[in-house]
Amino acid sequence: MNKSFLKFLTDFGPLAIFFFYYYRNDKNLEIAIPPLIVATLIALAIVWFFERKIPTMPLVSGILITFFGGLTIYFNNPVFIYIKPTIINILFGLALIFGKYFTKEPLLKKLMGKSVSLTNEGWEILNKRWIYFFFGLAILNELVWRTQSEEFWVNFKVWGLLPITFIFTGLQIGLINKYKTNE
Repeated sequence: MNKSFLKFLTDFGPLAIFFFYYYRNDKNLEIAIPPLIVATLIALAIVWFFERKIPTMPLVSGILITFFGGLTIYFNNPVFIYIKPTIINILFGLALIFGKYFTKEPLLKKLMGKSVSLTNEGWEILNKRWIYFFFGLAILNELVWRTQSEEFWVNFKVWGLLPITFIFTGLQIGLINKYKTNE
């Protein structure tokens, strides 16, 4: 199976299923969350089956989706699913801040070093940018769910966060080109 297609399917399949069930059932989170949890667990199993490992970010996201989705259903309170993106982004930001104390280099270099070859200064700058980005996304998610309707938040989560992340990533190309090494 094509690795890019597999990644796309396992990353966005659960989100598409959530979106489908949310709108098909009168915008009911309690009905949309169980299929999201099941689809997420299936996606993680598929990744494990084909790659014999599950990357850290999808694993953490899967655990948090299951945990916060379960809390939302159990307590019949959507606040738990609303804060999940905030918590994920804070955790990723903190991991990038404190990761260098455990690896002696930016954690981002450990995660992406095989894909991109940068100078140490480049990795430091890129790491800091992602830290700010993750904390910015956490703040943005809090602003949206606290000030907008549930439907707006669902659409923001599906159609807003992803393009914002793609745009931010694309904006890093200049930095990557500037600090690229020829290893």
